[in-house]
Amino acid sequence: MDAKGFEHHDHRHCIATALQTVEETCDVQGLQLTPVRRRVLEILLARHRAMGAYDVLDVLREEGRGSQPPVAYRALDFLVANGFAHRIERLNAFVACAAPGVRHAPCFLICRNCSAVAETPGRRASEALRSAAGELGFQVERVAIEAEGLCPSCVDTAQ
Repeated sequence: MDAKGFEHHDHRHCIATALQTVEETCDVQGLQLTPVRRRVLEILLARHRAMGAYDVLDVLREEGRGSQPPVAYRALDFLVANGFAHRIERLNAFVACAAPGVRHAPCFLICRNCSAVAETPGRRASEALRSAAGELGFQVERVAIEAEGLCPSCVDTAQ
């Protein structure tokens, strides 16, 4: 899995592939990808940055799709619960999943300057954490690993 939040890529293909995967997963699992849920996912996919629920709500409001916070929160809850988006704890915000349909425990690299977020496969980090927890008799149920720093673009402009 590439860190697409930081690397140049075919963004239209990225969005189309993710939407297709989510639609197929919903069909297989009998989940309802309503028009609002789909649009919220599209909004998150259109940016590789963390977005707060109210940022998403502002876009929905401008499009006439709803103006009340529960509209955005319900859609985001659905996307997160089904692995189509992730909540970035540090920022109290959300990003589209870089690998929807694949069970994983990602790590997030968050640019403190531009808020770009890259999702990396967190297999090694989460396995090390689970192993250390297991040695203490602790059973990990959920892992959220977030690192803050500067993305390549911001490092380049800072120099």
